[in-house]
Amino acid sequence: MPELLIPFFINLRLLDIIDIILVAFMLYELYNLVKGTAAINILLGIVAIFLAWRLVRILEMELLTEILGAFISVGFIALIVVFQPEIRKFLLLLGTPAFIRKNHRRFLFWKIRYANDENLSIDPIVQACHKMANSKTGALIVIGKIHELEEYINTGEILDAKISEQLIENIFFKNSPLHDGAMIIINNKIKAASCILPVSKSEELPVHVGLRHRSAVGITEKSDAIAIVVSEQTGKISWVKEGKMSPGIQPSKLKTLLEEEFNPEAGSNRQ
Repeated sequence: MPELLIPFFINLRLLDIIDIILVAFMLYELYNLVKGTAAINILLGIVAIFLAWRLVRILEMELLTEILGAFISVGFIALIVVFQPEIRKFLLLLGTPAFIRKNHRRFLFWKIRYANDENLSIDPIVQACHKMANSKTGALIVIGKIHELEEYINTGEILDAKISEQLIENIFFKNSPLHDGAMIIINNKIKAASCILPVSKSEELPVHVGLRHRSAVGITEKSDAIAIVVSEQTGKISWVKEGKMSPGIQPSKLKTLLEEEFNPEAGSNRQ
């Protein structure tokens, strides 16, 4: 194995080193662009196939080279199909002046605007959850970060409303036509209510966990969103992040967690 790599290092030029550094930098920036979305797992899979293909070519393993080469040959088309939403969003943002504003996320030399540029209105959410917990009113609130959750927003009723304690309580009131499903908050706006979310199939969840909690875990498994669940049976508040559920969260703790996720500067100033 080391003997096979010796010719590679002997023939390595300065331009080859620069080429490798530039490719690594672009892959890192691409990773930052899709981090927190469902596309990241697909991207890592594509990179793994490409690296495996290069390795078997160096080792002259002809059969594996042919098999993996078949995947690589259609890789460009596959990238366009798989990453169509991300590519479309990037090109749209690149053609608008919004990408040069300060405090936006970067891609290579550009800064791109994403969800949650505006600080989240935390107090109305916490107060509404506290009241719904006391009255045992079931609720499921999803707050998006980088991933804008458009595919799930489109399954519900579009609101695009300002966050308020009264509105949240009215939406989840038991006789409200929108109380079933999830409320989705993006960029400090209630984008939609009564949304349908993917249900987690994780075997780590307790058997008694209901559909509302499984949906909260499901959406956080497939995106970078945060979910808050108020149990209709117990009145307890649950915090869900990255597919992990923390039940029995007090309102004061909920406020701290939201500040850490969405308004870190406000949380540090308060301390």
